[in-house]
Amino acid sequence: MNKIIIVGAGFSGSILARKIAQELNRKVIILERRFHIAGNAYDEIDEHGILVQKYGPHFLNTNHYNVIRFLMQYGKLYQHNTKLLSYIDDEYIQLPFNFLSVQQLIGAERSETLLAKLRKAFYGRDRVPILELVDYDDKDISDYGILLFEKAYRTYTSKMWGIQPEQIDKYVLERVPMAMNYDERYLNKDFQYLPTDGFTKLFENMLNHPNIEVRLNTDALPLLSIEEETGSIFFEGEKVDCLIYTGAIDELFGRKYGLLPYRSLDIKYEYYSDRTSVLPSEIISYPQVDGYTRKTEYHKLMKDTTNVVGSIVATEYPLQYNPEAEIGNVPYYPVMTEESNKLYQKYLNDVKKYKGLFLCGRLAEFKYYNMDICIEHAIAYFEQVKDYLEKL
Repeated sequence: MNKIIIVGAGFSGSILARKIAQELNRKVIILERRFHIAGNAYDEIDEHGILVQKYGPHFLNTNHYNVIRFLMQYGKLYQHNTKLLSYIDDEYIQLPFNFLSVQQLIGAERSETLLAKLRKAFYGRDRVPILELVDYDDKDISDYGILLFEKAYRTYTSKMWGIQPEQIDKYVLERVPMAMNYDERYLNKDFQYLPTDGFTKLFENMLNHPNIEVRLNTDALPLLSIEEETGSIFFEGEKVDCLIYTGAIDELFGRKYGLLPYRSLDIKYEYYSDRTSVLPSEIISYPQVDGYTRKTEYHKLMKDTTNVVGSIVATEYPLQYNPEAEIGNVPYYPVMTEESNKLYQKYLNDVKKYKGLFLCGRLAEFKYYNMDICIEHAIAYFEQVKDYLEKL
């Protein structure tokens, strides 16, 4: 049997490991640098009985029920429609920005004409990207788009990504479009769920298979070597026929073309022993304040709060990823710009030299996948891996 190595125990690596182990009856070794599985979806119950997602809030939002069906094999899920608010001009504004947000930002009386124009201009459309509003040929609509962009999108984006919105890939700005109605759900996806017992438990069940070996606290890079001349990959000196890599791709190649830019987070927690509710919503975004981007009150994401004492709020401070730093050494999001995409292509050209090397996931593919897309992509990507392994 040929060795199959997977680097990373997040969604991409774990899904592929399970499908290879179960459907192909092949043994898989997962190498995980951190002390835990589940990647950035890792969560745990703290000393106050609160299920805290240690790397920021994650939700299952999808229009494809096959994603939910797949995950239900490994744990119970419960329906949860994600709702957020945004703190703008000292008021809590509906997020996603919708028709209520219009009234909140410009006043109910002034909103009458604008709402009528929005209904007519975007008839039949559920959500509209902010840049489409900004560029619209009606001045009232364009002016409102600019107001929204400057008060929320520009300020949040520049803080989140460390660059101005004009530099970031357009896809990032289109991730949270304006709702053309009074829909309060953060994303307009049909199926919205959270795991009843948390994401980590779901991952534990997914990786519980006799063909899967998980090695935690294991940095894969010192154990891997690649030979460009022969296109061969080695693990602990032994040739590997299949390496599925889900980490930052520049690290695999020794950053020979330079460091790909990723953003990280410094998350700080505040516990309230005498309060069961601190924020008016489970998540609040703060586009106008200095330093941080959002706060999450985690017990509001739990189905069962029977054993919860008090409340805990996590505040996210974005910063540049630095693998050598004490804080900010975990890559969260690829910074997708024209320059970084060109740099990524250089690494991608090198990947093509290795027949058994597969890239999957947000970091390895340098794409800002939402969780549902990441899961769907890994399930579909398995077919490529399967086709390759069955030909060995």
